[in-house]
Amino acid sequence: MSDFNTNEYFQSLSKVMANLDCTQIDVAVNLILKHSTQNAKILTCGNGGSAYAASHYITDWNKMVNLSTGNKFRGISLCDNYGLITAYANDVSFDDVFSGQIKSIGDKGDLLIVVSGSGNSSNVIGAIDTANGMGITTLAFVGYDGGECKQRADYCVHVPSFDMQFCEDIHLMLGHIIMKKLCNYSIIS
Repeated sequence: MSDFNTNEYFQSLSKVMANLDCTQIDVAVNLILKHSTQNAKILTCGNGGSAYAASHYITDWNKMVNLSTGNKFRGISLCDNYGLITAYANDVSFDDVFSGQIKSIGDKGDLLIVVSGSGNSSNVIGAIDTANGMGITTLAFVGYDGGECKQRADYCVHVPSFDMQFCEDIHLMLGHIIMKKLCNYSIIS
């Protein structure tokens, strides 16, 4: 068993962060801000750790936008209704757990944000395809080589790493960056 080195982890993560395309991040932040101010729904989804990130985004954004600005933020994580997810998985297909919900609650002009390390999860790809077909703008937060999500989404923030933990770390940071912009917070060191 090799020794884990905390400092090496942070150094490696810093190298990945240095290779991020900040223009992609700025586009994503402005896209979410635009949809939010237009009273559109912001839908999120992902699997595993990415599901938690998708849920974390909505928790932060719904609460903090209202507390800091008094405005409503119409965010919904498609990962949070276990009954609905398992109903689709059992009665239709796990591939349809997100696309089925989008068909039910999504409207033209809304925004779908998918979170995926590989960008190749079939249920997330299906969500993008469904949203695109409904006139819902799609934004993918991906890692690895971006996979199919990078190719199919209208917009993408790509974390250039094949290390899932680095991808997840940065995907969570994106949520916090976006929250600060939505709430008009300044970044203080």
